Amino acid sequence: VCLTGSERGGMSVAAEAGKSLKKTTMELGGNDAFIILDDADWDLVKEVAPQARLYNAGQVCTSSKRFIVMADKYDEFLEVLKDAFSAVRMGDPTDRTTTLAPLNSKSAKEKLEKQVELAVENGAKVYYGNEKVDLPGQFFMPTILTDITPDNPIFDQEMFGPVASVYKVNSEEEAIALANNSSYGLGNTVFGEPEHAARVAAKIETGMSWINSLPYPELPFGGVKNSGYGRELSELGFNAFVNEHLVFEPKR
Repeated sequence: VCLTGSERGGMSVAAEAGKSLKKTTMELGGNDAFIILDDADWDLVKEVAPQARLYNAGQVCTSSKRFIVMADKYDEFLEVLKDAFSAVRMGDPTDRTTTLAPLNSKSAKEKLEKQVELAVENGAKVYYGNEKVDLPGQFFMPTILTDITPDNPIFDQEMFGPVASVYKVNSEEEAIALANNSSYGLGNTVFGEPEHAARVAAKIETGMSWINSLPYPELPFGGVKNSGYGRELSELGFNAFVNEHLVFEPKR
């Protein structure tokens, strides 16, 4: 049994499959971090970071949701996101000039609205966005949240839409600790000098890491922690659907 869905859905399906001892692969939710190191290519960050949050209106399990930035670049990064978010063109997804589509349902929009409201009620600040959109359809204005602390109920929730949470850190070690402070472990993105970024990525508790890049959906994917287990795509995914069978003939 292979499921791509929510954490709660995965628990339910895995429990039911377990009654028949069926193998399962669970690709569940994520709260992926996007870490920007001191030696990151800033021009590349400006190009990729907004896409990492806004692609498909943020409705991708491997979207970057938590942006972790060194203190000396924090204010500049906020302006980079704000400029990109304010430049989007919301409208009909079939119109080639549209750059941000609506959410997939009314319930998805309402849930995201409640999450942002909950975050703000518990101390988060809206740096940009969170305004009503006067268009037909379930549009949600791209929003940037700051000052989310670990005791904020939204800190460890996945926000499935165009809402970016931005965190300021003072060291690489603090960035790694913050990225790992999550019940999810799907993917992460690290921007920096490639070898340096790879060393940092190896310390992040996820099933996938992307170096100076958006996620590639055609590669095998899957997570750890509450993001599930197993992999989808490639031979790693196919292995979940076959049984191993040892055939042995001794030499004489």
